[in-house]
Amino acid sequence: MSTKPGASQGLRVGLAGAGWAAHYHLESWARLAGRAHVVAIADPNVAAGRSRAAAFRVPAVYESVEAMLAAGGLDVIDVAAAREAHAPICRQAARHRLSILCQKPLAPTLAEAEALVADLGSIDTEGRGREAGSGAGMPLRGSVRLMVHENWRFRPHYRQIARWLREGRAGTVRTVTMSLLTSGLLPDARGALPALVRQPMLATLDRLLLMEVLIHLVDTLRFLLGPLSLAGARLGHSCPAVRGEDRASLFLTSAGGAAVSLVGDFMAHGHPAEQFDRLEILGTRGAITLEADRLRLRGDSEEDLTIDLQANYRASYAAAIAHFVDRLADGGPFETSPEDNLETLRIVEAAYAAGRREA
Repeated sequence: MSTKPGASQGLRVGLAGAGWAAHYHLESWARLAGRAHVVAIADPNVAAGRSRAAAFRVPAVYESVEAMLAAGGLDVIDVAAAREAHAPICRQAARHRLSILCQKPLAPTLAEAEALVADLGSIDTEGRGREAGSGAGMPLRGSVRLMVHENWRFRPHYRQIARWLREGRAGTVRTVTMSLLTSGLLPDARGALPALVRQPMLATLDRLLLMEVLIHLVDTLRFLLGPLSLAGARLGHSCPAVRGEDRASLFLTSAGGAAVSLVGDFMAHGHPAEQFDRLEILGTRGAITLEADRLRLRGDSEEDLTIDLQANYRASYAAAIAHFVDRLADGGPFETSPEDNLETLRIVEAAYAAGRREA
């Protein structure tokens, strides 16, 4: 692999993971030609890595992150591997003084994520930190920067909702309901479960709906409403094809006093297999509703927008990655910093603790 590209090519990126989401990562990096480019992919499934590399003209493929890092020539690592691998990969990248973009969540549990953030932030005078649970020193962050790739809030329609709220067009928010209802774990006409056809790894997760999907919605609600507190939760499991919960209900309160409910169900009869967010924000001056591809503002002023959901999905990856590169360039704070992501994880962890899972 060439480790000394021309300056015009910008940041040299190594992608850890060649799975389902890797396509959207690679597509987004390709939009930043001249500022950044992916020079290597690492995945134990070398065939998948080679397929991604061929599609996006990535010059090198490795069977492990260790091999990719040992080869050198990187400025950035983009972690798109399974959540269990996030913290180990971030620590390895920190030892190599790379800037890190890590898919949500930072780790499978809040405690592991907190340990990672503490490790990457605790540097002594020699630029060395200590790995959690170990007495041995390890070189860690120093000038290395870490951003969590939490892209849901970067969807253009959520940025539009945020603008309306900042402008006060709904007034003071009183009540918020958000849901993600899908039949993805109900058999289709062929007997297949669409959610598992799309993402087979979902079947293996002990923490499924809340940690893998609804965590995005928790983060989006925090982005729109500010700090949230969990008041109660209920989790359930019915589908024998998956290990984790397939339904969840959370009740939250905002710092401004709004009542917020979040409901998800992967076995919702009468709903499509695709995942669509539904959001209703009721305020003192108006209401904002998002349902499928329609976004509406009602009240003192009115707007009615049609959304290209697939385009906005791709745009969310592109916007999150562009934000990461912009903040590396100007030194500004990441919107989805590790500290911010920990606030989302605290709500999720509290919901697992409170929401006893039922069959």
